[in-house]
Amino acid sequence: MRIGFFGGSFDPPHLGHWLVAIDALERLGLDRIDFVPAASQPLKAAGHHASPAARLAMVRAMVAGDPRVGVNAAEIERGGLSFTVDTVSAHRAAHPADDVHLLVGADAAASLSRWHDPERLLGLVRLVVLTRGADAPDASAWPAGTVVLPNRRVDISSTEVRARVRDGLPIRGFVADAVAAYIADHALYR
Repeated sequence: MRIGFFGGSFDPPHLGHWLVAIDALERLGLDRIDFVPAASQPLKAAGHHASPAARLAMVRAMVAGDPRVGVNAAEIERGGLSFTVDTVSAHRAAHPADDVHLLVGADAAASLSRWHDPERLLGLVRLVVLTRGADAPDASAWPAGTVVLPNRRVDISSTEVRARVRDGLPIRGFVADAVAAYIADHALYR
């Protein structure tokens, strides 16, 4: 199986995450893409605004109904600091024949040398660097074998969604309806 892993805080997951993931799935010919919400990201100093359980529930709500898209809850279930190499290693142990593609934004790829055990990680996956159109750096900037995938520019951020909720503004069109309902039902980001 050709599978893509798309990790992040997803605090909350928004339609920009969805569109980038679906574009990658279709353009790379993947059989499936799994969103991988982090329990706690070691390189993200600010922390999270919603609990790991709430972020996992929102991601599950967003992807429900599309059999090509799933959620890998390993990092939330494991707790503590989230290291992508551990998640990928566990998947590879259970599914050694899978062709695993790790989707990361250009900003995250630029910090790859600071990730936990990046050499081992790169030996387990095909790195796919998602860039924003004209902002795409030269492919020579990434490790050999990296796929640079220019993507549509979607100017939605989780920070903006949280601010809109806090300010009492609508978030329709920013997040899936099921995510908006979860945020409202659980009074998140107020």
